[in-house]
Amino acid sequence: QVQLVESGGGLVQPGGSLRLSCEASGSIFNFYAMAWYRQAPGKQRELVAQLTSGHTTTYADSVKGRFTISTDNAKNTVFLQMNSLKPEDTAVYYCNAGFYPTYGPQPYWGEGTQVTVSS
Repeated sequence: QVQLVESGGGLVQPGGSLRLSCEASGSIFNFYAMAWYRQAPGKQRELVAQLTSGHTTTYADSVKGRFTISTDNAKNTVFLQMNSLKPEDTAVYYCNAGFYPTYGPQPYWGEGTQVTVSS
């Protein structure tokens, strides 16, 4: 059973930075893709960033140039570095991972971590 545990959320002022972490229960070498999604109140869950085992990265247009997805294989952890945060980045952020190519999200989810951008 794959477990994904997020951390690093919180309250930050506009223009600030946060780094989210997602630790997997097993080796992330086995994953085909790891990603971060977010869901704001009243909105659908959306892809923020994805990294595949082939080192292909995908970012939502709204976060390009501000967010960076990366991994630390030794720690079985995927990170989301978020800079120049805006109020519209406020959402619950979810870690997502799986072993095979899919259309849409991979099958495994973390429980989410709240990010609030407000002055």
